[in-house]
Amino acid sequence: MTKFCTQCGATVSDTARFCNKCGNKMLPTQPTETYQPPAPQAEEMRQDPYQVPYSPPYPGPAGSTDLKPNIAGMLCYPLSFITGIVFLILTPYNKDSFVRFHAYQSIFFGVAMFILNILLGIVTIVTPGFLDGLLFTGLRLLALGGTGWLMYQAYLGNHFKLPVIGDMAENQASKH
Repeated sequence: MTKFCTQCGATVSDTARFCNKCGNKMLPTQPTETYQPPAPQAEEMRQDPYQVPYSPPYPGPAGSTDLKPNIAGMLCYPLSFITGIVFLILTPYNKDSFVRFHAYQSIFFGVAMFILNILLGIVTIVTPGFLDGLLFTGLRLLALGGTGWLMYQAYLGNHFKLPVIGDMAENQASKH
């Protein structure tokens, strides 16, 4: 019959006086049973950096999973007017004046870029030339750079206003 070491759980022959794995002294009258490792003590867990501490079962979602206003303000910009509208609809964010301002500014900035794209398309139809690609590239860089800059300013918590669009957004945000 085989025995198990009470210290490390290794299989030990019936006649062995010491464990081959850890060197623990085996008692001569030790019963043959399955090994059940001892529960780790709190001190042992803190001393062993490789041991994974016991974590209780997942309790469920926390009470509040709302974003901070600067993060919500920043997330108003990536998809232009779409994310702006989303943050104006979502309940905890449409009550915050900072998030509302950035949502409206995102909407107005996206609409302005869309209108500039249409006007630029009309201009290139009327006056074809090699500047077409350059103008459209410039507009795309303006939209990308402007969106990045506005996201950065919102993340920092700044109430950064674009020249005309910012005033319109501020007026709309203050109406709520």
